[in-house]
Amino acid sequence: MAEVSGLRALVRRAWAANRPLVAVGAVSGLITVGALVGLAVDPREITGQPAWAKPARFAFSFGLYGVTLIWLLTFVRGHDRLVRVMSWAAVVSVAIEGAGASWAAAAGTTSHFNFSSVTTGTRIIVMLVASLTLVLMGVVTVGLLLRERVEPPALAWAMRLGLVVTITSMVVAYLMVRPTPAQEIAADRGHGMPIIGAHTVGPPDGGPGMPITNFSTAGGDWRVPHFVGVHSLQVLCLLGLLLTLGPRTLGPRHRTALVWIAAGACLALTGILTWQAHRGRPLTSPDTATVAMLAVLVIAAAAAGAAVFLHARGSQRAVGDP
Repeated sequence: MAEVSGLRALVRRAWAANRPLVAVGAVSGLITVGALVGLAVDPREITGQPAWAKPARFAFSFGLYGVTLIWLLTFVRGHDRLVRVMSWAAVVSVAIEGAGASWAAAAGTTSHFNFSSVTTGTRIIVMLVASLTLVLMGVVTVGLLLRERVEPPALAWAMRLGLVVTITSMVVAYLMVRPTPAQEIAADRGHGMPIIGAHTVGPPDGGPGMPITNFSTAGGDWRVPHFVGVHSLQVLCLLGLLLTLGPRTLGPRHRTALVWIAAGACLALTGILTWQAHRGRPLTSPDTATVAMLAVLVIAAAAAGAAVFLHARGSQRAVGDP
């Protein structure tokens, strides 16, 4: 009973401090739990994967983004009304995305691309508007954070650059909703276009895929760069927080430089994976050109990071010299 009371007190304090943050966490958590129950009791498959796999991924991913975005907004000062509106808009958008994917799973259809009826088409458009709202909120948040003096600088730039990488990667998601060549040919032959867009480049959706993520192992997959770019926000924010703890040999400028290097690496990785997907190459079978580009990225990022550490060490020795 004491543990329950302690949990309730924690929830009350969190609700009093940031209601939208608690709300988006609760909404995404409930949808995720519901989707996990669906995975356990519903044996149906949609495009080659368990029907409730996508709602579970959507609820978790959008919930994580929503929580991060609202946390970033807590660093904004002097725009209370705007921050409040944006925070609750994030809650609504996350709820729409998760509920829309769950609705589609319950109906036994795909959550995106299915324009075979007015109902499915309307649902997809509403979900796209919700995702676009989250993108625009990210853009506004970058603008607000650029005007704020957030300390330490490494954390400030981690938040700003993380949002830039994430927003850029969200553009990749809209490549999925373009008609595929096969769909355009079918439409030209008078068969209409009940399905518009696809995750996979090359083979149709529903082929072999990786566990959990279902990323295609037979062709390119737009979800790969989208996933990496979107969650670069959490990676960079975590890096910014860790750099505030040390090491002591790094000065503020060195820590900020490391954040810029990491952000550049995340953006470049997203670009390389987008290029790979565009050419119809699966993540699990990169060609020579992709491997070469990844090798260049790793070497360049490692060299830049090493240069920062060497400069920091040299600066420390210079200060310590009599």
